[in-house]
Amino acid sequence: MDRFTKHTGSAVPIYQPNIDTDQIIPKQFLKRIERTGYGEVLFYDWRFNSDGTPNTDFILNDAQYADASILIAGANFGCGSSREHAPWSLTDHGFRVVIAPSFADIFYNNSLKNGLLPVSLSEELTAALAARSLADPDLTISVDLENKTVSDGERTIASFEIEDFRRHCMLNGLDDIALTLQQESRITAYEEKIAAASSFLLL
Repeated sequence: MDRFTKHTGSAVPIYQPNIDTDQIIPKQFLKRIERTGYGEVLFYDWRFNSDGTPNTDFILNDAQYADASILIAGANFGCGSSREHAPWSLTDHGFRVVIAPSFADIFYNNSLKNGLLPVSLSEELTAALAARSLADPDLTISVDLENKTVSDGERTIASFEIEDFRRHCMLNGLDDIALTLQQESRITAYEEKIAAASSFLLL
């Protein structure tokens, strides 16, 4: 996955609690195993009317937020089923960060394994950022993973916590496969050793 050190971008608020994975990516779009092509159906039931036309009342259809790469959401974001397609759809749409007061555990872990940084801030601060981004679509936020800070321009407005191992993986672009491949030489040596030890079985 891509390395994440620091990201600066505009934000879009979808500030309500308990946004579940079926709202993020509805079940009818889970028939493929590729990680791309899901951005266009992100929040599908909210973004589109029943006839397929865009819902002009939904904020992601507002041209002012077209380039937003930071999502500000309510508490317990990503609850519901464990579908990994949820972070896939968010990253495919262009999001690199989700800020919320809390996250569902499975969504949180799936996000970190797919290059999407979930940042947990207080309810009060998250609500304030959501209000500011709603009032000013051009508001720019910077999220610094190295220093674990969130800032608007030059002013640091919050710090956040993240497990050291997860932070290391994000900073170095290491998903589960990449972590395993760091031990490739040892894995190869072990396989060769086992093959040699069991070769007599083939005689």
